[in-house]
Amino acid sequence: MMGALQHRGPDEDGILVGPFAAIGMRRLSIIDLPGGHQPVFNETRSVAVVFNGEIYNFPQLRKQLEGLGHAFRTHSDTEVIVHAYEEWGEQCLGELRGMFAFAIWDARSSGASGGTSAQGSRAARIFLARDRLGIKPLYYAAVNGALLFSSEVRSLLASARVEPRLSPEPLEAYLTFGSVAEPSTLVDGVFSVPPGHCLAFSADAPPAKPSPQPYWIYSDAVLHQEGPKPKNIQEAAKVLRPLLEETVRDHLIADVPLGVFLSSGLDSTSLVALGSRFQSDLHTFTVIFPEQQFSEAKISRETAKRFKTRHQEVLLDPETLAAQLDDAIHSLDQPTMDGLNTYFVSRAARQGGLKVALSGLGSDEIFGGYSTFASTPQAAFVAGLGRWIPGPLRRFTAGAAVKIASGDAVRKAAAAWRSPMDFPHAYYFTRLLFTPFRVRCLLSPYFESTEYSKSRENPWRERMRETSRQAGRLDSFTAVSCFELQSYMVNTLLRDTDSAGMASSLEVRVPFLDHRLVEFVGRLPRHAKYRRGISKALLVQALSDLLPDEVVDQPKRTFTLPWDVWLRGPLGVRIAHDLANLTAPLQQYLNPRSVQGAWQNFVIGQTNWSRPWSLYVLNEWVRRHVTDAARHPISSAVAVHTAADSTSASKLRA
Repeated sequence: MMGALQHRGPDEDGILVGPFAAIGMRRLSIIDLPGGHQPVFNETRSVAVVFNGEIYNFPQLRKQLEGLGHAFRTHSDTEVIVHAYEEWGEQCLGELRGMFAFAIWDARSSGASGGTSAQGSRAARIFLARDRLGIKPLYYAAVNGALLFSSEVRSLLASARVEPRLSPEPLEAYLTFGSVAEPSTLVDGVFSVPPGHCLAFSADAPPAKPSPQPYWIYSDAVLHQEGPKPKNIQEAAKVLRPLLEETVRDHLIADVPLGVFLSSGLDSTSLVALGSRFQSDLHTFTVIFPEQQFSEAKISRETAKRFKTRHQEVLLDPETLAAQLDDAIHSLDQPTMDGLNTYFVSRAARQGGLKVALSGLGSDEIFGGYSTFASTPQAAFVAGLGRWIPGPLRRFTAGAAVKIASGDAVRKAAAAWRSPMDFPHAYYFTRLLFTPFRVRCLLSPYFESTEYSKSRENPWRERMRETSRQAGRLDSFTAVSCFELQSYMVNTLLRDTDSAGMASSLEVRVPFLDHRLVEFVGRLPRHAKYRRGISKALLVQALSDLLPDEVVDQPKRTFTLPWDVWLRGPLGVRIAHDLANLTAPLQQYLNPRSVQGAWQNFVIGQTNWSRPWSLYVLNEWVRRHVTDAARHPISSAVAVHTAADSTSASKLRA
């Protein structure tokens, strides 16, 4: 399992074997390079931690814990976790600021210590936790009395305990939204610990049906208000500015080279503007294309020149993409219609000598940069009206509307009108890849099977309902932030960024998702963070003296590859061939005619590139991680669970 994650931690590895448990890690050394070996123990070696991520307030926590009598042996942020757990138990999560997935081994009541087995000893307590926003992943599977956990699904498959079997319910989520929805995965029996959740159990009695518990809930954090609220954008900006400065400064902490992913947009420019105040000679990286209408080279060059960064451009053309496409898709731990953008810029940054890069993810979600902040109320109006109209009339008029007009906005509005009850909130219509009607066509073999007729739990739909309940407590603007943070952000952007970055052994940090920043903006009334006609008005106001006019004044654009152009060239031949040859697991669930129809609709201009591309990525992912894994199981993984008691085996990449 550790070998399957070598790309995430090429610098060293560590393992703890105790009664009933084995916990391992692979390290990408960033802070305290010589001293941060894991697992990290407390003073008596009765508590240990393996950890993936960064704790940005570790200097302050260390000072506080030393004042409480704790003795530190390293200068790493990892050691703060073990002493914080020693001092505050599971409540330590409220003290940690950062991105993390970790496992605590607590043998204080078991009689075992030092990470060695003791015959007859009682089992240690295991405590797993994931950061509030889900920046770092954490997966688990309960199999035959054992609980396995890891930072990637492929590591669980490498255990030889998890069967590489496709799960059909998450397939519906993937086709609907272009990514697999939390907490499900495409591998049957493998789930994600949701953001802001933790899980505790005894190593000798792992739960057969784990139930992670929340320790942080976005709506609760937003509704909890201490002190006076800023009355307008100007007052809010004055409070926000020092918070932004502190957050970016803390995210620059590293004992290795660090840089910033720079586009022409407001978010990455803000990071460069702030970061250059704290670190001279900052590295910046930009992906550029031969197709000038997609390239962001001009403005990003001017930004780099203005803030005196060491700037590097990465040219990506169809030939380069074709040569590296297999590796790029292989980097995805779960399939996604997005993600390859981050793969190529991460690869370039790592080849340029960096181990850490900052990304502007999260700004659109909290400051209102997406079109969904306007389209969600519109979709809600359409869906609300549709509930009063008879079904046959809705279906007829929706079909007519799509035939008369074109474009994704029309298709999504028609979907909300046609079947307003398909989702617990109208927001989800604004993020559709395929409409529910098209999903049912694509998955017709599954929906018509006896497997579908059997009542089965659907964790990702329950997660949607829970998010809708949270959003229902918030104002309309903050409600969309709630949806974006807990759906598109965690299901697509963060997962893609983590897997694509780590594929090149690059840690990507996201300052805008510091939970204090997320909570502060979320607590503001709508009029203190929104101004008609100005995208992300609060962020612009807070950094008005730093941001170049050409960045602020340009229309919002989404960083994406020129797929529409490239899929009509040689790459399209490859896509068409692949879609005509579905893997065996997908043949069981997908309708080949509907799959071919998605490609033909793109060819004749009736749909955009994302739909056939998402099917291609899905097919390739299944081929690599399900079909090939079933044919060639990794026998070396047996060493992991035979090293532990046969009752339980545990694993975490850190």
